[in-house]
Amino acid sequence: MTNFVYDAAVLVAADRSERRAWADHKARLELGAIPLVPAPVVAQVSRSSQQAQLRRFLAGCLIVPMGETEAHESGRLLGMTRTADVVDAVVVAVARRHKAVVLTGDPDDIERLLSAAGGEASVVAV
Repeated sequence: MTNFVYDAAVLVAADRSERRAWADHKARLELGAIPLVPAPVVAQVSRSSQQAQLRRFLAGCLIVPMGETEAHESGRLLGMTRTADVVDAVVVAVARRHKAVVLTGDPDDIERLLSAAGGEASVVAV
């Protein structure tokens, strides 16, 4: 079974009720895949308790907490690439740990971080 990590673009699309995001998510769930969402991605997108669509979408996901190990790995990736987006680095750290496909609206930055980390995951632009 393929693992998937959602970045902010997927959650934003779901919150906007974009059909493709919901259809793809439903298909993954029907195949038994539980998409992973790093907690900092939720923080990046969550702006109001009124985001019912976002909360409904996240109910089908596993929210991955950011612990000390992920924090250090993310910081190391940022140092290696001389970039500053902590959330992107956490997405890559989670994807590497779970050998997952990253679904992202920012494939160039994710691929740069993955390359610096030594791969072990793939990227799909959404």
